[in-house]
Amino acid sequence: MSTIGEYVIDVRDGRIGQIMATEGGCVQLRPPGGGVEWDCPPEAVAPAPVAEELRARVREVNREGRLP
Repeated sequence: MSTIGEYVIDVRDGRIGQIMATEGGCVQLRPPGGGVEWDCPPEAVAPAPVAEELRARVREVNREGRLP
């Protein structure tokens, strides 16, 4: 099982998300850089490729740099 804070792929549609929580049998994912979380069944979560995870982390750092 993946852990909170890890970037993964929702294999149903290919979206990358950061695991925020698990609730009601689903994994809650948030898009890189923020946005609306979505629920994903645990069996539809796969590890994100290294390049995609790196891109997601860069987006997050850039977003944090723009906050007041």
